[in-house]
Amino acid sequence: MTSAQHLVTPLPVGMAVAPGSLRARLEELRSRGTQLNLKQAVGIVVPLCVQLAELHRAGHKLFLHPSILIEDQYGFYQVSPGHAQQPPLLPRDKACLPPEAKVGPGGARSSVFGVGAIMYELVTGAAVGPGMRRPSEVVSSLPPDFEAVLAKALVSDPAHRPDDLNALAQALHQFAPAGTVVPPPPADTSHLDHDAGFEVDVSMSMLPPMPRGGGGGYNVAVQAAPQAARPADATSELASLKARLESDPRPRYVVVKDGMDHGPFSAVELLQQIASHTFVENDFIRDSLSKDERAIKDWDEFAPFAEHAKLHREVRAEKEAIERVVVQESRSTRGKAFIGIALLGAMLVAALVWFLTSRGRRSDEIAVQSETLSNVEVDGGLTSSKKAGKGGARVLGKSGGYPMLGSGQSCESAQAAYVEEMSMSGGGQKDITGGQYGSVLNRGSYFAHCGVPESMGINICAAVQNGRAVGVTVTTRPPDRRVQSCVAAGVRGLSFPAHPKLDVTRTSF
Repeated sequence: MTSAQHLVTPLPVGMAVAPGSLRARLEELRSRGTQLNLKQAVGIVVPLCVQLAELHRAGHKLFLHPSILIEDQYGFYQVSPGHAQQPPLLPRDKACLPPEAKVGPGGARSSVFGVGAIMYELVTGAAVGPGMRRPSEVVSSLPPDFEAVLAKALVSDPAHRPDDLNALAQALHQFAPAGTVVPPPPADTSHLDHDAGFEVDVSMSMLPPMPRGGGGGYNVAVQAAPQAARPADATSELASLKARLESDPRPRYVVVKDGMDHGPFSAVELLQQIASHTFVENDFIRDSLSKDERAIKDWDEFAPFAEHAKLHREVRAEKEAIERVVVQESRSTRGKAFIGIALLGAMLVAALVWFLTSRGRRSDEIAVQSETLSNVEVDGGLTSSKKAGKGGARVLGKSGGYPMLGSGQSCESAQAAYVEEMSMSGGGQKDITGGQYGSVLNRGSYFAHCGVPESMGINICAAVQNGRAVGVTVTTRPPDRRVQSCVAAGVRGLSFPAHPKLDVTRTSF
């Protein structure tokens, strides 16, 4: 027996590692900065799969995680029936549970996810969840076929996850050198792809997508995150975490703010929203894959970025407060000596404010000359003379059958990209009314700081998807690039009613 039985590790208050458990061994390895090799991991997981299959055939349900697996006298890890009926307390044990475990202990399908999560932690030393990397990015010698098997086991939706533990054992056994691990009972490994009544869908796997050109049938365009050295400071650690999050381009995160859903966002889009202070630490994030919903401050992956943004706001507020105090003290010290100059200055300031307010800027009560709303699927006609695919660089992927567009485009290019993607899928209908968009765009307060002269006309075209303007085009009469850029930035910062279809709204002032 290893010294893991007596291991003391930093854990949440009131929690402890079960002596002799697989969790104790994992924590001991983590304290040394190492993990098991593939042969050792297969030697643990294959007999575990066989044991779990027998338990589930006998009608048992359980919560599968490393703390319920106790090492016996022969070095094998056995399920502890008493502990298996209680939900785990340790965060890394909780990461081994599938989304459906929230309602209670599960059967064979839930255990397949648990085996995949345990196998991932054995070979990488990390837990399953947002920001996880593909195993080959941690250990370059791991074969692509191993990642393909792991991706099938870690499918978040139980309706598309395999349930044959013997087939999983057979598939994993092939990765151990011949003769080193006792073979499991024969099983049909095709059950990891499909069976009567279901098809495995790895697009819903917790494992990040494979870079384009990889093997294993899980092919999504994404730049693989490089394996970075151990971070030396907080800045490097944030950069490393950001790179891991951005390795998964799927729009899987929905933000709940003021009772409204915003998104879904990819990790990089969500980090941009946090950095721009659109979402703060008390807003909630819902992961559409794991079904987990928590405040941003309670997500280990996103809390550091929210804290950094909060610190930036506090520093800026403190700086502004200091500047106000300095100005007040300066006025108090020299006020009596220069009262005449102060009065004259006040008059000049008042005149300047009046001039800027009345002549140089528009107030929030700007007259809306016209406004229109069109749905790309109906009014855009879903026809294009261009060859399909040229706009693909502006499309991040699809969700619910609809193209998900990237931000930073012009209104026309966003509409063109959407039309090219949807040209073969038929028509649709508006789902957001013009009044809902008008209540956001027609106030004009978002460009009151842009210094727009009263005599200037403004035309705004906004292509809106999932509550945000993915494409914006602003023109002015007479032309003024500075004003156009300022107004466009204001539109991009607005929150609209959320819907996955693309709507194009036009407003003139």
